[in-house]
Amino acid sequence: MDTFFRTHAYLVDHIDLPVRRALMDEINWHEPLIGIKGTRGVGKTSFLLQYAKENFDVRTRKCLYINMNNFYFQGKGLSDFAREFRLMGGEVLLVDQVFKQPNWSAELRRCHDENPGLRIVFTGSSVMRLKEENPELNGLVSSYNLRGFSFREFLNLKTGCDFPAYSLDDIVAHHEQIASSVLEQVNPLNFFQSYLHHGFYPFFLEHRNFSENLLKTMNMMLEVDILLIKQIELKYLSKLKKLFYLMAVERPSAPNVSQLAVEIETSRATVMNYIKYLSDARLINLIYHPDETFPKKPARIMMHNSNLMYAIYPNRMEQIDVYETFFQNALWAYHDVRLAEHQTSFLVDGRPYRICASQPRRPQTETLYARADLQQGQKHAIPLWLFGFLY
Repeated sequence: MDTFFRTHAYLVDHIDLPVRRALMDEINWHEPLIGIKGTRGVGKTSFLLQYAKENFDVRTRKCLYINMNNFYFQGKGLSDFAREFRLMGGEVLLVDQVFKQPNWSAELRRCHDENPGLRIVFTGSSVMRLKEENPELNGLVSSYNLRGFSFREFLNLKTGCDFPAYSLDDIVAHHEQIASSVLEQVNPLNFFQSYLHHGFYPFFLEHRNFSENLLKTMNMMLEVDILLIKQIELKYLSKLKKLFYLMAVERPSAPNVSQLAVEIETSRATVMNYIKYLSDARLINLIYHPDETFPKKPARIMMHNSNLMYAIYPNRMEQIDVYETFFQNALWAYHDVRLAEHQTSFLVDGRPYRICASQPRRPQTETLYARADLQQGQKHAIPLWLFGFLY
């Protein structure tokens, strides 16, 4: 146990997040069992360590970070470790990559039942279905999603500013005033293209080639997060990778499931399952027509965020596709984003939006326009960058 406390103290002492994540203040940290999901690379480990640093003196040994990558847990169950920690006066156990522990959901249930008063915060892949696929945790776990950097967080990091987040209603109703307050300190357009290229994943701060690092991360999403958690045999990995590539190099569109099945030599049903897994891993987003959802075929498949687009096919992108990808990525987590009809890009909570690079020829009075060329908007024309202030 002393070894784990020493590792915890070292990691907490050396964590230095330049931007405090908005999710830190959204979580009810008093819940006994908290799950934090997120795609690989968005900073879940750093998030746990930052929480420990902000709330616990390492000398009290009330909080402990552990990672299920440690081989120690192949011989000792998580519930046994939690009981020992609790008997020593521990209060909060931070468990990273919980899905690496065999029978992890049953182990978490035992930790909860056998250690009254112990709070457990664990991280897992976005591919995990904490409640739907693990009934023993239903009603016990409070689940949250950690996302990549928003444009607001990226801008704060780059400029040293402290811009707040706004709701979509606030942005729509007061975008002129909000943009004006931001422009008093900085011109967001000077940073917007950099964010689209490499600002979503926090590891852009590391002194390594970002695109190569992102490609490595994407492969880990496929090889570990999907294959391990969904228990897919290794021999099918090449089909999954090929499917992802075929969809990535096409412009955002409805998938031709029959053709994709021929291309990767599998069934239509398997293609649809793989598409869902890729969506769960936050590699793609599925956009549906109103009143439709999975298992129906999506109306459009898009990359989850624009950084992925630059890593996969930087020479084949249309700029408007990049802008639309940014928009849907900023909104999908908290709003209902649907594919709209001709001359409108999306329906967001039933309201039409069109993503534009410049002034449209014939603007529609009912439509809101998210324009990439604007520093500050007017009436129904809203700067596209401002939708990056939603979290």
